[in-house]
Amino acid sequence: MNNTREVEVVVIGAGQAGLSSAYHLRRTGFEPDRDFVVLDHAPGPGGAWQFRWPSLTYGKVHGMHSLPGMELTDTDPARPSAEVIAEYFDTYERAFDLRVRRPVDVRAVRDREDDRLLVEASDGTWSTRALINATGTWDRPFWPRCPGQETFRGRQLHTVQYAGPEEFAGQRVVVVGGGASGTQHLLEIAPYAAATTWVTRRPPVFREGPFDENVGRSAVALVEERVRQGLPPRSVVSVTGLPLNDAIRQGLRDGGLDRLPMFDRITPVGVEWEDGRRVDTDVILWATGFRAALDHLVPLRLRGPGGGIRMEGTRTAADPRIHLVGYGPSASTIGANRAGRAAVRETRRLLAEEPVAA
Repeated sequence: MNNTREVEVVVIGAGQAGLSSAYHLRRTGFEPDRDFVVLDHAPGPGGAWQFRWPSLTYGKVHGMHSLPGMELTDTDPARPSAEVIAEYFDTYERAFDLRVRRPVDVRAVRDREDDRLLVEASDGTWSTRALINATGTWDRPFWPRCPGQETFRGRQLHTVQYAGPEEFAGQRVVVVGGGASGTQHLLEIAPYAAATTWVTRRPPVFREGPFDENVGRSAVALVEERVRQGLPPRSVVSVTGLPLNDAIRQGLRDGGLDRLPMFDRITPVGVEWEDGRRVDTDVILWATGFRAALDHLVPLRLRGPGGGIRMEGTRTAADPRIHLVGYGPSASTIGANRAGRAAVRETRRLLAEEPVAA
């Protein structure tokens, strides 16, 4: 183990949740490189935002909150969100001297006999007393399985591969998914495509009024109850519904957001329903969300019989050394900020060998 470096805390991920955690570690006296490290697999600052499609401008972003200690101000709503947020995160990392190490891929986290954790990464092995995991979901796009999927002769892609609407010019496109990405893709593609069809498993729910703190708190409480029971988390957006904006209202008026239920099979040339309905298409765009990117934690055996990881606040119920931020109820930008602060507070208690409240 001569090549193993020892720190008190390893933070994995430098999106909103990871940077919030690093900020609070720094603010409470932890020194980067000496006491903690932040490992990020992305090529540059910006978390998952840096990979978003250019047409997702900052003005279209749903509920972006500033990081703790530095407001995001004077932003041009017409600029791509990937540029705005990458620049903001970069400024933030430098302002608070967080010294994020990238690109670093974390391959596995294992338990060690001396009550430390081993973090095996592409830049070597780290030994740590506590782990704050903030790896988000972008690296685990969810692709539903459907009969006949492998026979389709057109193109299938996921939101993670979406680069903008221009590539769909003159094509017939089926968009699958009732979340914010699905509606954004559909509305962007419609002016370019020969035809668009929207398919969702459940009828979409549109929400009137502002997304204020009370709405957010209620949504987070519902998601939090699931992870407390050890069930896989639902997204916060699935609880809050889709906010009605001018573009969505127009789409509802002109029929662009007329929704069909989920099809039953995919054919070589399109999709079909049991009642005989069929839609021929050139492209199936799966805007079907993501799952938590936690494969590197598999050696720790944190998942329970419910299929999720049972949580007590931000810490895993099975191991108080491990905190998941940006997971479940903290998978929103405001939730990530709060989770980072809470994870650091409890981590400090653990490292001081003080009892951690349940």
